[in-house]
Amino acid sequence: MQISEFAARCGVTVHALRHYEALGLLKPGRSAGGYRTYEPAQRREVVFIAMSRKAGFSLPAIAEKLPAFRTGRLGIGQMVEALQDRIAEIDQQLRELHSLRAELHAHIAWLQARRPASPAKAFGSTRKRKTL
Repeated sequence: MQISEFAARCGVTVHALRHYEALGLLKPGRSAGGYRTYEPAQRREVVFIAMSRKAGFSLPAIAEKLPAFRTGRLGIGQMVEALQDRIAEIDQQLRELHSLRAELHAHIAWLQARRPASPAKAFGSTRKRKTL
């Protein structure tokens, strides 16, 4: 099947399929006219790539696992372990983001405590003007 139909069936964009091909993750066939063609069995690979990306895995990390996935050597235990590792990474990122958030709130409080009460004080003027 041609690229647009295959992309629709896989739930990805044509651009994504071309990108996966450019990276060597996916190898479509070619029609006599030079158009990319895909076998229905390749859908499983594309879904694996897309789901892995959605889970936050990098394309190089997916490329490492893809040969084992294609041959059926990527077991459930390995997939569970990879997902648990990814969860640990996300948990670490969340801790870092919460820490950064607290720092930003502290900085806002520090700045607000130093906010001048009046515009005159903001510019360092505390003397009164003489009236004529």
